[in-house]
Amino acid sequence: MAGKIILVTGGARSGKSAFAEQYAAKGGRTVAYIATAQIFDDEMRQRVTLHRRRRPANWPTFEAPYKAEAAMSQALQSAEAVLFDCLTLYTTNLLLAPDAPVDSEVRCQAVLAAIDRLLVSARHDSVDVIFVTNEVGLGIVPDNALAREYRDAAGLVNQKVAACADEVYLVVCGLPVELKKLATALEEDGMNG
Repeated sequence: MAGKIILVTGGARSGKSAFAEQYAAKGGRTVAYIATAQIFDDEMRQRVTLHRRRRPANWPTFEAPYKAEAAMSQALQSAEAVLFDCLTLYTTNLLLAPDAPVDSEVRCQAVLAAIDRLLVSARHDSVDVIFVTNEVGLGIVPDNALAREYRDAAGLVNQKVAACADEVYLVVCGLPVELKKLATALEEDGMNG
């Protein structure tokens, strides 16, 4: 059976990470976890601690704030499913990297190129890869340029990953809705496009 790419998205505290963890572990599969968070303050330390407590201790963890394609290649060798949490933190890391381009357009293209490399590395013959991301563009327009750049980059990253994903889930109030099946049904009914 060919490995799939799955995207799980939703708002803050929507239940997306918990759903992704359950999806990854279904059927008793061995799971590798790719963590993108960098701990700079107590709040992030608490969030990381919560995630660590929730997932099984036997899941090998690969830290990947940058160059996640290398961590992905390693993780694919050690498990039957890989959980990548999360794309939006990874996007933040890339946008704010010390060696990130100064020009915002060039910086966005560099982020998208990094996502392309990550997606190429994620395709595997037999291992499912589950990406977690946040929907950040549903609220008001941010009041500063960097926040708007982040919102736009995150939206483009999410679209890129969703386009190549086999399944896309939106988690709202802890309930997952499979978006690609819904989009396909609408297309078949002639309601989309």
